[in-house]
Amino acid sequence: MQELLSIYLPLTAAVISFVFAALVARRWLSRRSAHLLLWAIGLTFYGLGGLMEALFGLGGWNPLVFRLWYLFGAVLVAAWLGQGTTYLLIRRSLGPVRIAHVLMVMLVAGSMFAASRVFSAQLDPTRMLAGELSGHAITTPGVRSLTPFFNLYGVVMLVGGALYSAAVYWRKRIYRNRTVGNLLIAAGAMAPAFGGSLQRFGVPVALYVGELIGAVLMFRGFLVVTQPERETVPSRLDPGPAPA
Repeated sequence: MQELLSIYLPLTAAVISFVFAALVARRWLSRRSAHLLLWAIGLTFYGLGGLMEALFGLGGWNPLVFRLWYLFGAVLVAAWLGQGTTYLLIRRSLGPVRIAHVLMVMLVAGSMFAASRVFSAQLDPTRMLAGELSGHAITTPGVRSLTPFFNLYGVVMLVGGALYSAAVYWRKRIYRNRTVGNLLIAAGAMAPAFGGSLQRFGVPVALYVGELIGAVLMFRGFLVVTQPERETVPSRLDPGPAPA
């Protein structure tokens, strides 16, 4: 059963993420907003991570599959999603857009550096949990220490931005769908972290369950946020940022 779950859970998460990314990309084509493009890229990374996990469950150890999984699924995904939220929040309320541009340059440079380190790292698959991908397979010093920096930035911006948006709409009593949708996005963004924590305590496929729940909640939150809803107070009030 665990073998089947290790294939179908991440594969389902990957399919949902790719569909989600396509919808966001289509929205970007009509609006040309930087945050939408970055979310589409981040969601594609999310899907690639899940796809690599499914390939590992199906075919076993493969160094390329592992490196792609670790780079896109473990290192970059949260930071690129968070950078999308950075553009949205700065553009609408928090400061000059040049701040987001500087952070974007740093993210691109950091991503290129991370890619070079991941693809040159020495690997030992015997150090992983049986049947599941884990960063413990990387034996080169300093590579795994990159991950917390990317993830901390991504989680702070993505979760913090969603909660901030939800609080703005709740306080002003407008766009109830955006309050609910942002809360769903925040919960979905945290789900993989909880799954990863359970995996470290030896709970089978916990990471894959967390990733699937995260993909579902974020997708649902996006659909709720972007559905049309009439304001419940006069439109002269500033609605604040929203991930749409």
